[in-house]
Amino acid sequence: MAAQMEKSQAMKRDSIATARMLSEALPHIQRHDGSIIVIKLGGHAMSSPDAMASFARDIVMMHQCNLKPVIVHGGGPMINAMLEKLEIPTEFKDGKRISTPETVEVVEMVLSGTVNKTIVQAINDQGGRAVGLSGKDAKLLVCDQAEGGLGLVGAPKKVNAGVITAMLDGGFIPVIAPLGAGEQGQTFNVNGDTAAGAIAGGLDADRLLLLTDVAGVKDGEGDVLTNLSAEQVHAMTQSGVISGGMIPKTQTALDAISNGVRAVVILDGRADNACLLELFTDHGAGSMIRA
Repeated sequence: MAAQMEKSQAMKRDSIATARMLSEALPHIQRHDGSIIVIKLGGHAMSSPDAMASFARDIVMMHQCNLKPVIVHGGGPMINAMLEKLEIPTEFKDGKRISTPETVEVVEMVLSGTVNKTIVQAINDQGGRAVGLSGKDAKLLVCDQAEGGLGLVGAPKKVNAGVITAMLDGGFIPVIAPLGAGEQGQTFNVNGDTAAGAIAGGLDADRLLLLTDVAGVKDGEGDVLTNLSAEQVHAMTQSGVISGGMIPKTQTALDAISNGVRAVVILDGRADNACLLELFTDHGAGSMIRA
């Protein structure tokens, strides 16, 4: 009997805490009402069906609260697995894959096919209305060939965002594979973060959320910094505090901000409900970078 009473009291405390959390989320929901939120999906959130289902529930929750989520996804591990399965050799330069025509054919097949439709299905299974497309559709991402001798890697130069805004106005959730079209009809492989940043800028998004496998931008002591200005990011990069794989992510953030995005958040996609924590709570879930 005592155990049952204790369990009942615990459930009541949990219910009260849940109700309080929902009530406290109201001003944040009102603040983001109607806002476009671009989310770069990768890493842990794509690692298992459970993680994908949790992410999809968050996206549908955002949509139900009248936010307008736009998903841009990666898929590096899946591409590597398919290249290995097809016994297609991969060349690297400075640790980056060289995108040959044969490689890009596989990249398009994996990203626009298996990966994109898996995400679309996960969102639809949670009651959303997701539609998959790539940066080639309606010439969404027009690219030049990126410098650096990496082959058919695209550098976005123009975003034709009309196809996305039409979907958003129709109540759909766009899920975008990071491919681009060249002026001569070439297919370009585009870095997922770069594509997300360009699309966020083209949409004048309120937020760009970069889901990663780290907690955010850290200072010299290893502590996560929750709020940063563009000037601070520049200084930390020059001093070496920001280094390695965090450099391209913060550069994506700076580029997006310069193109009109209100704020960029680098956050840990391994955390449960990371997007909801960032958007609908006071403490957030990562490092926010503003102009």
